[in-house]
Amino acid sequence: MSGIGPPEPGEGTHAQDPRPLRRTRAALTARHTRHRRITAALATTAVTLAGGGYLYATRPHQPPPHEHRAHVQVPYPAQVVDVTYLEGRTAPASAPPRSFSFEVLVSVASGPPVTVTRVTQPYAGVSLRAEPPVPFRTREGSARKVTITMHVTECEKAPRNAGLPFLDVTLRNTRAIQVQSFILGPRYAQDLSHALQVACSNNVG
Repeated sequence: MSGIGPPEPGEGTHAQDPRPLRRTRAALTARHTRHRRITAALATTAVTLAGGGYLYATRPHQPPPHEHRAHVQVPYPAQVVDVTYLEGRTAPASAPPRSFSFEVLVSVASGPPVTVTRVTQPYAGVSLRAEPPVPFRTREGSARKVTITMHVTECEKAPRNAGLPFLDVTLRNTRAIQVQSFILGPRYAQDLSHALQVACSNNVG
């Protein structure tokens, strides 16, 4: 038979197997993928390290213990002082007529010493003095008994029935000077009302 056509392969000739080419492409693709993963991992590590360094550099710094203690605020004197009514007393012999006395306890809970610079009461026609005389100082964790002596100067201006009587006490420490009103309770109100009535019972001028 004669004719033109593709020559027949000779003996020992084999067609080229395409599978190695596919394997080569697959290997290149896998290698490229691994390279991309490694590059991405390195980039992520670099970003993490950079971010951690930034956070460390910008973190708030804690002051040393001695600096922290130095910035602790001293409390206001009115926050740490208490005035408590103890009892009524007989006015000292040196007091003028129409006088009466009572005792209070001034205590300081904490902080620096507190100085009482003034003690007053709200009623016109009544004067007041303290013993020990002001100013006096009371230290942290201690208390001081104070005798308050009142003298009725004008009965017409003095109340016969004290409803919620209080003392105005001026306090001073290294933080501030404050005037604090202390309501001493119902027992003090009763004793004060009785003393005022007795003092003005004869309305002696």
